[in-house]
Amino acid sequence: MRRVVVTGLGMVSPLACGVEPTWKRILGGESGARKIESFDVSDLTCKIACQVPRGDGSGGTFNPDQWMEPKDQRKVDDFIIFAMCAARQALDDADWHPASEEERCATGTMIGSGIGGLSGIAD
Repeated sequence: MRRVVVTGLGMVSPLACGVEPTWKRILGGESGARKIESFDVSDLTCKIACQVPRGDGSGGTFNPDQWMEPKDQRKVDDFIIFAMCAARQALDDADWHPASEEERCATGTMIGSGIGGLSGIAD
């Protein structure tokens, strides 16, 4: 068994995009549950959800264009973009930018998702 070292963190959550803004909101007692405004919920019983806050990337909002080209975004579910974002944040947090093939092969990220790919499953 090999030892691993956690050197950086990244996060995309219903509270915020990024570890610092998410942690600040947790400590402030905020909830990520909000009224759904991104699509029509008039025919649904539940009208609240814990969605990742979208925006221009400032103030803890998530802007997918900062993490993946728009043409590539159309090919994947949102949770893939969230994972790419969190992984990049973790590598940046660790100040780890592997240059050689050996360094890249020795680098890993651990990604957790509560649920993802529902739009792909539904399609």
